[in-house]
Amino acid sequence: QVQLVESGGGSVQAGGSLRLSCVYSGYRYSCMGWFRQAPGKEREGVGIFHTGGGSPYYADSVKGRFTISRDNAKNTVVLQMNSLKSEDTAMYYCAKGQTTPSGGSCPRDWTDFAYWGQGTQVTVSS
Repeated sequence: QVQLVESGGGSVQAGGSLRLSCVYSGYRYSCMGWFRQAPGKEREGVGIFHTGGGSPYYADSVKGRFTISRDNAKNTVVLQMNSLKSEDTAMYYCAKGQTTPSGGSCPRDWTDFAYWGQGTQVTVSS
């Protein structure tokens, strides 16, 4: 049974940092992603990676500010968010996609991810 549980959201001033964690169970190797959705906006991928290794993909809007790390022994992935901006305000989700991506790389569209955590709210005030 696949489960994903996010934690670590909160409120912070612009320029600050937050660390989100996602503890997953029910699988070991898979495409995973961090996504976010602000009110009235489409869900967007923040970072996409495979638990088996390789460098994560980051959206241009967060590149250089957000970093994904993995602890496979603890089934945990972390999204470290630095230099936060007001436009980073959103509900953040951890998601599981394909075990073995076709074409060799994980998809980046949220519709390709079948399992989702409940989300954690991030609010950045300017």
